[in-house]
Amino acid sequence: MEEKLEFIKGWLKTGSINIFGLPMSGKDTVGVKLAEDLGARFLSSGMIIRAMEEETKNKMTGNGELIPTDLFYEWILPYFERDDLKNEALVLSSVGRWSGEENEVMESAKNAGHEIKAVVLLETSPEDVMKRWEIVNSLGDEQRTVRDDDKTLDTFKVRIKEFEEKTEPVISHYDELKLLIRVNGNQDRETVYRETIDALYNFASNSQPAPQAS
Repeated sequence: MEEKLEFIKGWLKTGSINIFGLPMSGKDTVGVKLAEDLGARFLSSGMIIRAMEEETKNKMTGNGELIPTDLFYEWILPYFERDDLKNEALVLSSVGRWSGEENEVMESAKNAGHEIKAVVLLETSPEDVMKRWEIVNSLGDEQRTVRDDDKTLDTFKVRIKEFEEKTEPVISHYDELKLLIRVNGNQDRETVYRETIDALYNFASNSQPAPQAS
């Protein structure tokens, strides 16, 4: 796996990998580890939004719905231009989840030197993530680590519906652009991560320019 990671790192340079999936599909788990192994920076739109909600005292996500696009542009897109991210590769978790936002994300990332070079979809079904939600929420408070807007079933269902209605068109667009990589997310964490690395390696290998004839 180390050789594959080194190859991916050389291909990615200061570019970005954007990871999508249903809530509780494992996006952040995969993203954090991938960023660590690639020496990249991890950015989650959810984490940024919750930090901005705290800073502005403007709660926008408690009902499970995505934030309005104008706020997304105001809060998220400037991150690509941050000085501390220059010359860094980025691993993104669902940055640009509403149809149309992906175009602005791609443009902002590219202009900042972090071109989106691949998009990973962790494929799970609503039934799969519902089972995960039930397991996590059956644990005691000391073991339960779900975010606030995942603690009620109704809100979690809203998040699933938001993904199906607003984010699936984003994923379809990336697929049309030949940037999408699909990984079976309904497996144990180690297997999902290993298959993500394999898929990225194969994608990167096929993305390399053909050698010039001498």
